[in-house]
Amino acid sequence: MALSKEQHSSSADQQAVRLDAQVQLWHHTFGYVKSMALKTALDLHIPDAIHQHGGSATLPQIVTEVTLHPSKIPCLRRLMRVLTVTGVFSVQHHSADGGGDELLYGLTPASRLLVGSALNVSPFLTLMLDTLFVSPFLGLREWFQHEMPNPSPFKMANGRDLWDLNDHDASFGKLFDRGMVADSDFIMDIVVRECGNVFQGISSLVDVAGGLGGATQAIAKAFPHVECSVLELSRVVARAPTGTDVKYIAGDMFESIPSANAVFLKWVMHDWGDADCVKILKNCKKAIPSKERGGKVIILDIMVGAGSSSDQKHVETQVLFDLFIMFVNGAERDEQEWKNIIFEAGFSDYKIIPVLGVRSIIEAYP
Repeated sequence: MALSKEQHSSSADQQAVRLDAQVQLWHHTFGYVKSMALKTALDLHIPDAIHQHGGSATLPQIVTEVTLHPSKIPCLRRLMRVLTVTGVFSVQHHSADGGGDELLYGLTPASRLLVGSALNVSPFLTLMLDTLFVSPFLGLREWFQHEMPNPSPFKMANGRDLWDLNDHDASFGKLFDRGMVADSDFIMDIVVRECGNVFQGISSLVDVAGGLGGATQAIAKAFPHVECSVLELSRVVARAPTGTDVKYIAGDMFESIPSANAVFLKWVMHDWGDADCVKILKNCKKAIPSKERGGKVIILDIMVGAGSSSDQKHVETQVLFDLFIMFVNGAERDEQEWKNIIFEAGFSDYKIIPVLGVRSIIEAYP
């Protein structure tokens, strides 16, 4: 019996839904290819190659600047197609000198962050895409079958936890330090320009677990009236730069924090579970004066759901990073989760300033 017009239309709609569903699953399944394409571009220095030619370059021009086997040039074209479709680079048709048509690849706002010496985020992305960071996600099923909190996915995959490996593997330690410094340089440039008021009215600041002090040095340079220091473990302080206005103090944030008008925590809290975060915040509270005397804790971190909640890419990046930071048994928190640990630590109030892309500034007041 022949299908009616309505039945045929309904069947066609069902097939369209199935095909769309398959595309969605394929898009998830092959999403890692985008990450690996970006990693390859960084490893081959493709952004730098395009930058060397004034911000736009043909494939032959790119080939002159990168190291690859000549037989792989057609494969490079396919790599560039992925990177242009996903917005890392732009592409347009270009008339060649000898006639004919060729593709001209250009830097986009995204890939411009991968070149030059200032505000270059390549070291951070290189760290995030390193095998040591990617491999833990291949074993998540096994990890989900272990009782919390240990071992972390990172330790299960690499035999040591992140901090232990950072201490014992010099090459990884350098990779980690470069990545963190690059992130601090990038985000702190925006912080001091757009959120400088959070540092007004304070005379001293201690950056807790501030690494080599990239963030603190940016604050000290922008606000010379603020006496800035970094609290870090002794082994980190031993690698700290010299000849700066920033003071480096060896210590443990779980034991005590030096007194200051304000405490700064950049991307620290997401490394720890709630109980540890409460310990850190309680020590912060002991280190600062009352709210009436200007005491506060300045937290730079992700607040899931804060910011451009209507932007799907924005929200997706926040929850992706939450799953990512789970590899050290860390967590990104929504407002209620932040509120819980802030108040449990004895603070009276807080304020959210969601102006840093997927990250926010949270001020907590004693």
